[in-house]
Amino acid sequence: MLSAAVQILAFALALLGVLGTVVATLMPNWKVSINVWTSIMTPISQMQGLWMDCVWYSSGIFSCTMKNSVLSLPPHLQAARAGMVLSCVVALFGLCLATLGLKCTRWGGSHRAKGHTAIAAGGCFILASLLCLIPASWFTNEVITAFLTTDLPDSSKYQPGGALCITFISAGFLLAGGVIFCLSCPGKRTRRPDRASPANPDRFTLHPDERRRQGLQAEQLHSSPSKLPQTDIKDSYSLQEYV
Repeated sequence: MLSAAVQILAFALALLGVLGTVVATLMPNWKVSINVWTSIMTPISQMQGLWMDCVWYSSGIFSCTMKNSVLSLPPHLQAARAGMVLSCVVALFGLCLATLGLKCTRWGGSHRAKGHTAIAAGGCFILASLLCLIPASWFTNEVITAFLTTDLPDSSKYQPGGALCITFISAGFLLAGGVIFCLSCPGKRTRRPDRASPANPDRFTLHPDERRRQGLQAEQLHSSPSKLPQTDIKDSYSLQEYV
């Protein structure tokens, strides 16, 4: 298993990725308009998110409208909603597993069990990063394609917003943390004592392999005939002749 410091670094990266994913899911600026007006009470910026559309006016007023109808949304927006929500859920579940799989914690079972738990947490983080990357890439492609191919005026065109940047960065953090946790697979069992005996805390119980090896050595020792040294055999012969 990797050292505790590397696992803590992976946990910190995954935590940043989870926080970034949650924030990006709730942010309204997945795509931002490029139009700018200077008259009073006219919008200077329009932005659209997964759950709401917002307008920023030159007077400082910020107005948002919720997207209540799911069926009226385009396919890439529906996919982005589902992917980001699933990514948040899977990443939070991965954080729970990573807490149990950390080497520096006391809970989670033996070192081998912690290794398997860390691998499961890494798999959750990698899956969460893919659930971020796929819908965010699709959404970005749709925005750029609409910007380049349509004949709409510049006042109606949109460009990728800051939420997409946060999504890609968070996906990178989740992917890095997941890879590190997946590399913390359990190695070969050592012959050190694994845990303390409940009856006597000062004594440690051995691994099953160690106990099996000691049992085989004891059976071989009892089954093999005892051999006397050469000097003892000569002494016994001389004693018989003397008698």
